[in-house]
Amino acid sequence: QVQLVESGGGSVQAGGSLRLSCTASGFTYTSYYMGWFRQAPGNEREWVSSINTGGDDTRYADSVKGRFTISRDNAKSTTYLQMNSLKPEDTAMYYCAAAYTRFSWSYYTDYRHLTYWGQGTQVTVSS
Repeated sequence: QVQLVESGGGSVQAGGSLRLSCTASGFTYTSYYMGWFRQAPGNEREWVSSINTGGDDTRYADSVKGRFTISRDNAKSTTYLQMNSLKPEDTAMYYCAAAYTRFSWSYYTDYRHLTYWGQGTQVTVSS
């Protein structure tokens, strides 16, 4: 049974930090490209960041570049998103997702190309 379980969300003030975790099971984690997406009410699901299987190629949306850091621990089948200097516009439900590695990173910025999804964790940033 495939599972992606996110944790680490919460409520913080602007300028604060949170670290999201996503633990995978039920599939060969080391063969899967991992990504973080977010969705605010009334908005489409938005790509935030991606990381390749080896963890040495990371990509970020312009809106979070320099503030967020994605990483993965293949021994623990866990993906992380360190979020610093949070802004109210970062408020959203955050989802981790996985896709079997087959294409270049840009392919995985489209949420329709991700295979497995977690249930989401809420991040709320107050001003």
